[in-house]
Amino acid sequence: MASIAQNSVVTLTYDLSVTDENQQKVLVEQAEADEPMVFLFGHSGLPEEFERQLDGKNPGDDFSFSLTPEQAYGDYDQQAVVEIPKQVFEIDGQLDDQMLQVGNYLPMADNEGNHMQAKVVEIGAEQVTMDFNHPLAGMVMHFDGKIQDVRPATAEELAHGHVHGEGGHHH
Repeated sequence: MASIAQNSVVTLTYDLSVTDENQQKVLVEQAEADEPMVFLFGHSGLPEEFERQLDGKNPGDDFSFSLTPEQAYGDYDQQAVVEIPKQVFEIDGQLDDQMLQVGNYLPMADNEGNHMQAKVVEIGAEQVTMDFNHPLAGMVMHFDGKIQDVRPATAEELAHGHVHGEGGHHH
């Protein structure tokens, strides 16, 4: 039986709760047995502390831990909320009203071509206010879950940097 280590393919289920402004835990996400989370340990892009908490665990092991904003996605940065001219969102001179709605996350790119997601916060007459913070920035995150499976990654998965097959990426 394999233990979680660098270059393992990990399958797990979990409940993710965050602490709200009243210091209550609020469930925000679940990965259940029919749609577990599958990732390549050490190459996941997940917070380092998330992976550190799982390191060495075996299939069948339960886990429960919390991550502070500093261990996860950082503090909420007010400077990551920016106004963008509305015409940036036009396609062939037209706004896509289905896409451009408050609360939607849109794929964006900066001047260097780096891709990111941003949330539409407000739509004004000339400007659109976008929030580039990670949705979980500034939050304490609480994970409770179970390791379902651990296996060595294939050479192809390591070369591509992600899981292939069931629960993973399909080319």
